[in-house]
Amino acid sequence: MTELKKRGLRFILLEHDAVLPESDMIWFGGELEVVKYRHEGQPIMTAPHSVKDAVDNAVRLMRGIHNVHQLSFGIDPGPRPGLGWLADGAVLGIAQFEHIENLAAQIIGIASALEFKTMVVRIGDGAPLIRDRIINDCLTHELNIEVVNEAKTSRGLLRHNHVISAIRIAMIAGERVWEFREIQPTEGEVREIQRQSRKKSNGRKTISTEVAYAVACGELSLEEAIRG
Repeated sequence: MTELKKRGLRFILLEHDAVLPESDMIWFGGELEVVKYRHEGQPIMTAPHSVKDAVDNAVRLMRGIHNVHQLSFGIDPGPRPGLGWLADGAVLGIAQFEHIENLAAQIIGIASALEFKTMVVRIGDGAPLIRDRIINDCLTHELNIEVVNEAKTSRGLLRHNHVISAIRIAMIAGERVWEFREIQPTEGEVREIQRQSRKKSNGRKTISTEVAYAVACGELSLEEAIRG
């Protein structure tokens, strides 16, 4: 409220569960509120350390969502990756996928429906094997990708809340990635894929070490490995 007053911007204060007076209203909220009510109006996720940026983004939105300066995607890497996308800091959408294959193509599909000047894909630095496979997928599609330190995005976050992590990641500038990553699964990662094969087949099959290694490198999907 102090920042809005400084800039001479009119605003109203609403209860967290109040109905928006106007359907396309720009509003500020915490991350849980933004995710819960993301289809109402034009939400901007705000935290104490990002108030000025949030108001800057609101001012841009006042000029029209179709005049987007930067479209930002955030990826929380994992077997079921979370994805969030923002237009100048305003949350446009979130999704969680059941696998990591073709994630870059999904991003390109979302971006194709929007108008923007620049686009960046940001990915958290956790889950190294999956992270590097997603990075290589994005580089294959010539996407501008950055790696973000997840320690900056995980404070106070409920475990396994991948979509909120993805939104946080999308908001933080990372280190640009220029080169493809070498995929080298560890013994532990190979054993984990074997465990997943037992779980997914209800204990009927455990894939071999060699096949699990191929799955880890992205040469086979887990489903293909089990069927084979």
